[in-house]
Amino acid sequence: MVIFETSAGKISIELFAKEAPISSENFQTYVKDGFYNGTVFHRVIPGFVIQGGGMTADMREKSTRAAIKNEADNGLKNTRGTLSMARTQVVDSATSQFFINLADNEFLNHGSRDFGYAVFGRVVEGMDVVDRIAGMRTGNKGGHRDVPLEPITVTTATIVED
Repeated sequence: MVIFETSAGKISIELFAKEAPISSENFQTYVKDGFYNGTVFHRVIPGFVIQGGGMTADMREKSTRAAIKNEADNGLKNTRGTLSMARTQVVDSATSQFFINLADNEFLNHGSRDFGYAVFGRVVEGMDVVDRIAGMRTGNKGGHRDVPLEPITVTTATIVED
């Protein structure tokens, strides 16, 4: 279990280590390294996703480790409350950024339009916090759209053994 303490509240995340071992291990390594502490949810699109895991409040992208293999073909679906690895158009380009699905986003699944986006976890507590973040006013900042006008910061991310 991973706990994100944010300026908007606590989000508890269960990882699907069996179905998405590469993505889960990658995420846990960033948590253990303290990488997510001080990052913000920098992309908020109501009814779609909230995205974080790589930007500071001044919209600077943090340096990451190497990209990982995309596990979108693991059978998991991008449904409300699941976490997936964010990536570019390059299939195997995910590093630290992730998103939380606010709806069932079928078109992000493997084979729907392209290789898809790898689901690797789900919110087990704190969807009210996720929904609160989704409802925040957004605008443009640092060349990015859909940025919350009030930064939503991850104060600490920790791993809690079950």
